[in-house]
Amino acid sequence: MLQKLEDYWLSLRLSDKPLPGQHLLQSGYLETSQSDAPLMSEALATYLQLKGFDKDKTFIRGAKRNVKYVIDCLGDRPIDHYLSSDAAMLRDKLLDKGLAVASIKRNFSTIRSIINLSITEQGLDCRNAFARTYMPEERRDVRLPIPIECIRIIQNDCEAMNDDLRWIVALLSDTGMRLGEAVGLAKSDIVIHSEIPYIHLSPHPWRRLKTKGSERSIPLVGASLWAAKQSLHNFPNSNFLFPRYTNQDGCNANSASAAINKWLKPRVPNNCVIHSFRHSMRDRLRAVECPSDIIDAIGGWTTGGIGQAYGSGHSLEVKAKWMERLLNG
Repeated sequence: MLQKLEDYWLSLRLSDKPLPGQHLLQSGYLETSQSDAPLMSEALATYLQLKGFDKDKTFIRGAKRNVKYVIDCLGDRPIDHYLSSDAAMLRDKLLDKGLAVASIKRNFSTIRSIINLSITEQGLDCRNAFARTYMPEERRDVRLPIPIECIRIIQNDCEAMNDDLRWIVALLSDTGMRLGEAVGLAKSDIVIHSEIPYIHLSPHPWRRLKTKGSERSIPLVGASLWAAKQSLHNFPNSNFLFPRYTNQDGCNANSASAAINKWLKPRVPNNCVIHSFRHSMRDRLRAVECPSDIIDAIGGWTTGGIGQAYGSGHSLEVKAKWMERLLNG
């Protein structure tokens, strides 16, 4: 009996006759050919055409990288042929690669936007499989502010070493800027020959700002004023304040971050990094009883309340008054 069964299956495999129940199956090729939805790669092209025309290379590179994750893991399918289980599989693959949960969340946010745009533009009646993917909680180390006594020692070391990396550190230490904001400065952003020297922080083609409120004027005082003067008088053939990390093609803040954090590590407490200067600035301004809305204006933090959007904001003179006070704090 067993031999007869084996002979029967062999005859089916060798013949052109359809297998029992084969009509209930659907090939992958048939699924793809029957879909009216664009492929993931085509959705990316639409996204970049509509949303990427005025964006910098970082935006375009990020979108392409995130879609590559999808295609490498799940294939280049029509966007209505991805399942929620596929999205979960991609999440797990990225976790296995060592990506942080925060990074994966940003990746999925871009993927959702790309798919949603194609769904809207083409009037598709389908769901976004990446819309509600569960993300595990991520334990984050608390970023501590750098104590003022450490800041003073670091500033002295910066003056002693007197090179472009230390100018960046000193500039951040008494302004509270984000690293990318400082590294991407043009020389024209620095106004020295003024009653109140200051930085006019604005977006550039090579470096965007994080939020609309990040565009601001910051008085230069203490170590930041010294660093700005040193930077302006060097690299005479460059329009950039820090040409080692910035050019017309982009701003490489990550490279600067790695070098600075390595130098800072023996000089600061555990869990303190270059971004900790920003936390310290807020604490230092609090210590001299600076009003919170002025602190927000100096640091480019978002201020709550509808009323904060009215008027032209705080003057450079008001900001400078509080920045001078923190030097003695």
